[in-house]
Amino acid sequence: MPQAEAHIDRYRRWLRDTRGLAFDSYDALWRWSVADLSAFWASIWDYFGLQSPTPYSAVLEQPTMPGARWFPGAQVNYAQHLFTHAEASHAAGHPAIVFADEAMLARGELREISWPELRRQVASCAAALRCMGVQRGDRVCAVLPNVPQTIVVFLATASLGGIWSVCSPDMGPVAVLDRFRQIEPKVLVVCDGYRYGGQAHDRRELLREVLDGLPTVRHAVLWRNLGLAEDLAGPQREAHDLAALLAQDPPFEPEWLSFDHPLWVVYSSGIIGLPKPIVHGHGGVVLEALKMGALHNNVGPSAVDGDRFHWYSSTGWIMWNS
Repeated sequence: MPQAEAHIDRYRRWLRDTRGLAFDSYDALWRWSVADLSAFWASIWDYFGLQSPTPYSAVLEQPTMPGARWFPGAQVNYAQHLFTHAEASHAAGHPAIVFADEAMLARGELREISWPELRRQVASCAAALRCMGVQRGDRVCAVLPNVPQTIVVFLATASLGGIWSVCSPDMGPVAVLDRFRQIEPKVLVVCDGYRYGGQAHDRRELLREVLDGLPTVRHAVLWRNLGLAEDLAGPQREAHDLAALLAQDPPFEPEWLSFDHPLWVVYSSGIIGLPKPIVHGHGGVVLEALKMGALHNNVGPSAVDGDRFHWYSSTGWIMWNS
């Protein structure tokens, strides 16, 4: 059986056919990519077919730091781009997410979420967040494990231009508050607990401490991972159930955002002083993820290559964002 062409070789062939650029080695390709930044990143935009309702005026404007601006004039949305291959992948019978937790693995179960179902849940959550008043630039934070619900709330937040940040439920209240206090979330999405090592860990006390320390939160959303009840309402805070927020089927209408619009906030380790918030933008994350996923990791769209990408990570680690 002939070996499939590596994605980076497809890209090199595309460069030759569309740009007249020929590279006989990876080293030559790499040297060009770091020497001619505008040409390289424009090729990534074109090769992966990014869409924008308005054209960009330059690839890199004022190429010095601080102050460098990438693709000014372009508009993107991480969530919008994510579903680019949704119809083709679904038609080919490929799910968007395959998931199992410890209890499911013990029973030999896997859960598959189709692309249409993922989009429906994201649209439903986005509509709910919009009703809570989430607008561009508002922070939506979460204390959730690495589960499909976390992905859904993140994509819903991104689709509205909200800014996402997440901590793992195994973190202590001080660690969570040291991060979230700095960015003043409007919405906090939490779980009642998690399972690890065959044991259930009730985290409702953590939730109460975190909410008490975040006076900017106006809406608290609970996902009952362990099936436990908890009233998260407060004097100036409404409580919601995540399962109910994912039950609707509204239109999916991601907002077009400037290329550098903030997507998420991640943090340094906090070994020295408070954890340092680090902001990444929609456009930069989309381009880097495409480059890394396809050209470095050789992952292609499931409808074309049938590829699946497995990553085991805590949400408290930046690698969850991969």
